[in-house]
Amino acid sequence: MNIREVVDSLSLDVKTEKGDLGRTVTGCYISDLLSDVMANAKEGEVWITLQTHPNIAAVAALKNLACIIITNKRNPEEETLKKAEDERITVAVSPLSTFEVGGMLYTLLRC
Repeated sequence: MNIREVVDSLSLDVKTEKGDLGRTVTGCYISDLLSDVMANAKEGEVWITLQTHPNIAAVAALKNLACIIITNKRNPEEETLKKAEDERITVAVSPLSTFEVGGMLYTLLRC
């Protein structure tokens, strides 16, 4: 499954233009603690969080994550989007809860 398929299946609103929507998704990591993501997320995973600040783009780039999904009707800060564009990280948002998005993504990746 690639990022475009995840976006379409979950009806996500993509906020960046320079990310690679054709990139393969290898799994999912859910956390709001940057240090936890840095220690445990794996390359190619989708990161689900409610964080919106620029450091999420830096962590996603550091870990070479496939994309970031921000949940709970939150929108990324402008500086976050700029950093994500610079790093070519796809950032998408969902009005759904982290629990709902995580469950839906689990179902998609396991089928």
